[in-house]
Amino acid sequence: MTLWKLLLSYDGTGYSGWQVQPDRPTVQGMLARALLQITGEEVLPQGSGRTDAGVHALGQVASFSLAAPLPPENLLRALNRALPPSIRVLSAEIAPPGFHARHSARRKTYEYRIFESENHSRICPPFLAPYVWDCRWQLTLEPMQQAAALLLGTHDFTSFAASDPDLTTRASTESPSGPSPIKTITSASISRTKPEPWTQDPEPSSLLIFRITGSGFLHHMVRNIVGTLVEIGRGALAVEDLPRILAARDRATAGPTAPASGLFLVSVDYDSEPQP
Repeated sequence: MTLWKLLLSYDGTGYSGWQVQPDRPTVQGMLARALLQITGEEVLPQGSGRTDAGVHALGQVASFSLAAPLPPENLLRALNRALPPSIRVLSAEIAPPGFHARHSARRKTYEYRIFESENHSRICPPFLAPYVWDCRWQLTLEPMQQAAALLLGTHDFTSFAASDPDLTTRASTESPSGPSPIKTITSASISRTKPEPWTQDPEPSSLLIFRITGSGFLHHMVRNIVGTLVEIGRGALAVEDLPRILAARDRATAGPTAPASGLFLVSVDYDSEPQP
């Protein structure tokens, strides 16, 4: 058996998340189907994280074993022919012994994109809408940046976890009693940027980009953090509320869950890779 590592990018709009589900299209299911078509082997690829319905990936990692002897370039080419255009395999390589896309991961980076429609005075371009939160409020960036900085370090993120998490699948660090809420955030920032030129948005500053890197993330953690930052940006919460929310360890104290459409899994780091 050969252990494989794939790097994938996908548009999650039309999928019910990563994890295979009966009678629903999923990224894991499409990849398993493509591998069966190419090799005749039934395998279930393991992802570095199980992204939710509508969540996208720029750098998802998957691992699996195959008996068929295939050159990496042949497997890469065959997979991209068998998969729909919404799922692309960026690289295929033979993994070192013991590698597991999820268990071997040491840190992940997510990005969340917000389009500021400012009380609907601006229209979100249709080619951008599936990949952003079309936010109706005008947001003040500076307090959001100050609050994001308070996330750095090791904290209990219970207040930012889903109120009904799937304890068996939703964290990158698991134990028999469920995922640990203790996570270490090494980078968290938010900034304004222009959308891509093809969106034809006339405004010079249209997108807020929140980027966060950490040891692991609980179910809905990034989306709940973004929802809280937006509450701070529109003045419904203060920067000083964020430490209180963390300390409360109570989901009800934090902001709403941001829509799935704006979330991207950017990259996954492993011990053998250089750290930026």
